[in-house]
Amino acid sequence: MATESATRPDVTIEDIELAAERIRGGVVETACTHSPGLTARYGADIWCKLEYQQVTGSFKERGARNTMLQMDSASRRRGVVAASAGNHALALAYHGRDLGIPVTVCMPKWAPLVKQERCAALGARVILHGENIAEARGRADEAVAECACTYINGFDDAPIIAGAGTIGLEIARQVPDADAIVVPIGGGGLVAGIAVAARAALPRAAIVGVEPARAASWTAAVAAGGPIMAHLEPTLADGLAVPRVGPRAFALGRDLVHRVECVGEDDLSLAILRLVEEERGVVEGAGASGLAAFIAGRLDDLRGKRVVLVLCGGNIDPSTLSRVIEHSLAVDGRLVQFTAMIRDRPGGLAALAGLIAQSGASVKQIMHDRTFAGADVSRVQVVCQIEVRHREHAEQLYALLEANGIDVLSRTGASPSADSTRSDAMRG
Repeated sequence: MATESATRPDVTIEDIELAAERIRGGVVETACTHSPGLTARYGADIWCKLEYQQVTGSFKERGARNTMLQMDSASRRRGVVAASAGNHALALAYHGRDLGIPVTVCMPKWAPLVKQERCAALGARVILHGENIAEARGRADEAVAECACTYINGFDDAPIIAGAGTIGLEIARQVPDADAIVVPIGGGGLVAGIAVAARAALPRAAIVGVEPARAASWTAAVAAGGPIMAHLEPTLADGLAVPRVGPRAFALGRDLVHRVECVGEDDLSLAILRLVEEERGVVEGAGASGLAAFIAGRLDDLRGKRVVLVLCGGNIDPSTLSRVIEHSLAVDGRLVQFTAMIRDRPGGLAALAGLIAQSGASVKQIMHDRTFAGADVSRVQVVCQIEVRHREHAEQLYALLEANGIDVLSRTGASPSADSTRSDAMRG
């Protein structure tokens, strides 16, 4: 079995159909559910392919199992090695344990702790090395030489792409009249596999790729005419932070992917919150990137059309999720912070709190600042973090405070996204 990438497009619909038969019963055939909330908010008929509900929390299980089942007995005994920030590693660890195949995974040092711990708990040997996936790959190559193991590329090996393509076959059965499938792009294997499947099983559907602006490796490849090393910055969609798309994946997908959109960090953050609220689902940044493109206003041309979002993964550190939700509430205009000047005497703070309560807002935190309040010792600054319903509600609160003699000295808040601007317009 070949284990390295090639530039020849050698994954066919027949390969994907065989992969679907091979992995049946070994991975979850995930639901593709209609979302009334997202449909109402964005104007497209939105369906969600729930790949984050796989046992290890991502679509990567499909390619991992398809690859391992095709290994000969000698290769299985020696084991497999991979470089991965987490989801591919988890998939190999889980299915390696099930199939009796030793697994070594090399992760960058910043790989989410939850993914590191789960890989180890599944019996994989975990090696932390380097500051990015490329450096982790170098250590993985050393591990391959040490044990004569098989290296499994997480996005560019043919069996990996064929496994990912089984998602496209399922979508074709579940939403046969889909107008578009929106797919996250990291190394390119997922979008390439779904595109090959859709060309045969759902030819009328457009394939739209989405990648983080801070890791736009597919966009860079399109501009250069082939895969190149792209500039990476830290991104909430860490599962998509691949510096160079796979040559095989790019060769397969470049003519089948209709377009690729880039999204920013605030939009990714808000997408995670929207999915928690509307779908009751915990989805990582990579998995939420398709929705982030709607939030950014990049998919307005799909309004009125039937669209499937591939929610490809749900492995996010709880601590990260907590920070993301707080930040998203601020981006959405529902969490605001301001500094006010009040009288430093009994009843001053109570009066402020009473006005906040009168407005229907909720106090999250209040902090006195006497040191930098100025020379007037009869007055004190207070920094207030307040939960409101929406941006207009915050403006109403500020007006109420000022009408009652409380000076609002400064306001802190994120710039509104296209999504929150539309939401404000709907409320108006």
